[in-house]
Order: sequence, then C-alpha cells, then structure tokens
Amino acid sequence: MKIRELLLGLGMGLACAVSAQAEETIRIGIPVGLSGANSVVAPSVVQASELAVDQINAKGGVLGRRLELVIADDGSGAQGAQRAYDSLVFQQKVDAIVAMETSAARNAGLPIVNRGKVPLIYTSFYEGRSCSPWMHINAWVPEQQVAPIVDQFMDEMGAKKFFLIGSDYAFGRGMLKFTREYVESKGGTVVGEEYLPMDGSDWTAIISQMRSASPDALITSTAGGAPNVTLTKQLRATGVDIPYGNYAIDEGTAATMGTDAEGIYIAASYITGIDSAANKAFLEALNAKFGAKAETPSELSVPQYEGILAYAAAVEKAGSTDAEKVVEALGEVTVDGPRGSITMNKQRHSPLTMYLGRVAADGSVEVIKSFPDVDPGEQCPQLAG
Repeated sequence: MKIRELLLGLGMGLACAVSAQAEETIRIGIPVGLSGANSVVAPSVVQASELAVDQINAKGGVLGRRLELVIADDGSGAQGAQRAYDSLVFQQKVDAIVAMETSAARNAGLPIVNRGKVPLIYTSFYEGRSCSPWMHINAWVPEQQVAPIVDQFMDEMGAKKFFLIGSDYAFGRGMLKFTREYVESKGGTVVGEEYLPMDGSDWTAIISQMRSASPDALITSTAGGAPNVTLTKQLRATGVDIPYGNYAIDEGTAATMGTDAEGIYIAASYITGIDSAANKAFLEALNAKFGAKAETPSELSVPQYEGILAYAAAVEKAGSTDAEKVVEALGEVTVDGPRGSITMNKQRHSPLTMYLGRVAADGSVEVIKSFPDVDPGEQCPQLAG
C-alpha cells in the first residue's frame, strides 16, 4: 500500500512538473506553406520567425517566460490549413498564431481561430476586408498597394489599356477587382482579365489572349512563390516587354529568377535597401544567425518577424497571455522594426510606408518613389475601437 501511495505521489509530482514546464513557455503557432505554392517563400518566413523568438528569448523572454515556435505545414491551401489550424489550436493548444499564408489558407483557418478564441496576427499582404474579432493584420491591402503601380503606368508612362492576370482565388480576384475599378476611375480601360487555378503552371493560352488584346501595360496578382516564377518565365519567353506590375512577387523570389524578373514594377512596404538603423540591425542579425544559409528577407518574411515582436509586446502590455486581453493590447502596441513604426490600430490594420520599385537584373529593387504612412482605408469598421 505504501509503495502504491509512493507511486501515486510520484505521478502527481511528475504531472505538476510537466504543468510547470508548460507554464514556462509561451507557444506561438506558425502555419505556413512548406509545400505548395508558398514553398518558395516559406523558408524565409521560418527564418524570420526563428530570429524574432531568439532575440526575445535572449532578453529574458516575455513576462519571464520563453517563447516557443510550433510550425505546421498548411500546404498553401484550404485543406492543409484546416488540418494545421486544428492541430495548433486544439491539439498543440498554442497561445497565439502568427501566420504568413495564402488567402485560401487564411480563410480556411479563421473559423477555427474564432472557435478556439486564439489571437491571430496575419502577416501576408492580401486582398483586404477579412475581419475577425481575434485577428490583426500588419501587411498591405489594395488601398495601399495598387495606386503606386497604376499611377506610374498611367501618369508617367502613358498607359491607358491594361491586361490583368491572376491566380483563381480570393487574393488574385480581390486585387484585380480593385485594380479594374481604380484603372477605370482614372479613365483607363481593362482589355482583358484572366485567371489560372492556384496550382496551374501553363499560362500559354492566357498570354496568347493578352498579346491579341494589345494592352499598354500588364498587372498580375498570383499566389506568392511558384506561380510568379512560371508566369514570368513564360511571359519573357514570348518577348512580352510592356510595363509589367506584379502584386505578389517578393524580393527573395525575384533574386532567384535571374533576368526574368528584371524590369518588373512592385509596390512594397519592405525592401532590403531601406536605409534605417533598425533595418541594418535586422539584416546583420539575420546573417549572423544563418550565415550563408540566410534567405533573402522580403515583404513576406519581415512582417512575420514584426508580427512576433508585436505579439510579445501585447503580452507584456496585457501582463498575461489571456487571449481577450492580448487581442485588446494588439491594437495599442507599436513595433519599431525593419519597416519602421507599425501599429495595427486602423480597424485591425496598419498604416504603412509604401515603396514603388523596379527589379534590377540582380534581383535587387531600385526604389523609384516612397509614400509615407499610407492609410489602409475602410477594412473592418465593425471592429474599430
């Protein structure tokens, strides 16, 4: 009997020890496309996440507790995201989610976030107007990203006729709908608008239609990563040389594409050439941690880095990992990161400094113009506080 009591006591002690150990860490779920369309950009997102957590932990963590990443492959799409979110929220029981994902993955994961009541920081540029009482967004929306490219083509380069190409999902269609409306509001016309499924890779028929329409400029809105590579390569192979604006290409992907990416116009809230102490410190830290294996930081990975910093700041402000308190604090904290000062206080979105750039032959981005503190516009008025 005494042995049984001793064993029970040991069991209870072990349970308490496990519980105490669990209390020591704050777990952040990272659903990301390790496979599928986003697999090209996912490595830089993972590296940015690891760097943020390392820096926070090196300073003592948050509220005396270390941060821990729980990474899950969302497959870059809806089905994979449902599995990843279900695991993170209900099995892994993460304290929060910081996610750079396709819109398809985000839309699939949001109902699970809402059901599980877990704070979510979405760090990918997207088509706008996705709202949840548990979600904040620190990346750009159409109101911040479309005008710099369209204005450049129309006002500076004389374009009047546009052809639009996208991936057939929420981001592709949402961005190009906004673009069509903006072009037409400026007196231009859209002479064609065509889509390919997210996993499609043969753009031949669409490129043929575009050439027949004889547009003055081309704007594309594909899933980030692989679709950019296949579309741009096929465009260049057919000799397309009209002004080309790409909403989804990131600096890291451009660097891998060689001369195919040269001349593409982008509008971004981050480029590696931002001349600030914070950006230089970030680049130095990234290279120090990963050395020759460091991925090129980009518009997709830097908001992820800053999203984790924002979560840590919100927990500190709330004095707790309590989900409701953290969500309230997320709209009140400011992160001074590589992109500057970012606050998610505009209907759960962020005013951002935007840069109009053109990709050079080596994949770097030459900045043509900058636009400070561009407002995201009306996104989630029902959540304005």
